[in-house]
Amino acid sequence: MRLQTLKEARWIFAILVILTLASWFVWPWLSLLFVALILYTFAFFRDPDRVAPADEGAVLAAADGVVADIAEIDEDEVLNGRTQRVGIFLSVFDVHTNRAPIDGRVTYRQHHAGLCLDARSADCSTKNEAMTWAFQNSRATIVVRQLTGAIARRIVGWSQLGDELKRGERFGMIRFGSRTEVYLPVDAEVLVKIGDRVVGGLTVIARLAAR
Repeated sequence: MRLQTLKEARWIFAILVILTLASWFVWPWLSLLFVALILYTFAFFRDPDRVAPADEGAVLAAADGVVADIAEIDEDEVLNGRTQRVGIFLSVFDVHTNRAPIDGRVTYRQHHAGLCLDARSADCSTKNEAMTWAFQNSRATIVVRQLTGAIARRIVGWSQLGDELKRGERFGMIRFGSRTEVYLPVDAEVLVKIGDRVVGGLTVIARLAAR
């Protein structure tokens, strides 16, 4: 367990502990439910260390989850051009730490207010609360968008503009079920398909074209 990740759950743990103690004196059986929720919260905020593959041309999954869609689409916030978008849906059982898809500098970070629609819908990409990131190196600029969902209501950003990250390094997280999108160059070779399960910081979702 990483302390930085667990810190994001400090108020959740505090409330659950208070409810556990209070219910113990009124309905002891109900306290078991709150104990189970405490254990689930520990499981949700797990954040395992991972060693990213040593492949300079690889673009890694920015989150754990299932590939929900792959589409060619205009990215108008940072790149202002045509891209390939890989959308990853995170269930409430997935690790929710987000990781840098490539080695690079954080050149863009912007929060957007919005709704909390079901993250399994591609419509949430334009309507939900989001945080957009750009990671840039000499080969490419990769945009990553963190999106809230019907249950996820908080986006956390740990990295700042100008930070240099290694691929697979943590830059933030989303709490309780969400969607993470990775925007790739149109000439990148996408190596995953819809329905594939990916692991953030480990699974190679695409390979950049040779320069």
